[in-house]
Amino acid sequence: MNIVFIPNISLGDNRSTPYHYSIKSWKKWAEQYDNIKVIEWDEPIMDPNQFKVTLQRYWVHDILKHNEIEYEQVLIVDADTIIHPDCPNFFNETEDKFGVVINNGCYEWVTRSIGQWGNSLFPNEPPIKPWKYFNGGFQITNKKHISFYTKVQEYYTNNINQINQLNKQIKAGTDQTIINYLTQQNSIDVLHMPEAYNLQDLFRKNLLHIPGYSGFPDKLRFLEAGWVYHFNAIPPNDRHVSYWMERTYKELYI
Repeated sequence: MNIVFIPNISLGDNRSTPYHYSIKSWKKWAEQYDNIKVIEWDEPIMDPNQFKVTLQRYWVHDILKHNEIEYEQVLIVDADTIIHPDCPNFFNETEDKFGVVINNGCYEWVTRSIGQWGNSLFPNEPPIKPWKYFNGGFQITNKKHISFYTKVQEYYTNNINQINQLNKQIKAGTDQTIINYLTQQNSIDVLHMPEAYNLQDLFRKNLLHIPGYSGFPDKLRFLEAGWVYHFNAIPPNDRHVSYWMERTYKELYI
């Protein structure tokens, strides 16, 4: 059995309101496979005010074991995603490696995050190459990586106060750049999977029509550009995450 593990924890700020569309899309996609199960994780194991949910997701192997859920591979995927019903079974493409997707988005943000987190926490580690820097919202792991995830847990636990302080200063991600550095530091065999499995930063790719701004037709053109749509990095406007998740889900599944 392969698991799609989706953190969807309400923090009382209404951010998670549209995420039920994500859960439903992943469940409908998984129905066509006998060996894929979707798990919505909605109960934090630590105080999110001290230990952000994006950090807690690295306890995924422990959570599955605690709940006696057997699995071969597990995808940790963000809840601001919608999957296309025709998406191939990417679990068959991992080669039993740590499967990720390059963060092909704002490279100012990426290089700044790499530089500042690296200088602060990994001064003796070579900077991550931006073209190898992966997005944390799509990670496929398996039991071979349990010992690595244990090291990640220990690192977060031992450095949480410094991480929280730096997060306020840097304002360029929480776990994402750290997990990139830890993966490099521990020589994890990483497989960079096609961008189609985590098509992100859609606004900068001119794939979101914003009335009064976009000079192209109001169509969901991104449906032709990938399989998993990640609605992140959208600038404030009337068509924000909720709008695009609802519209995309209804277009694909209703």
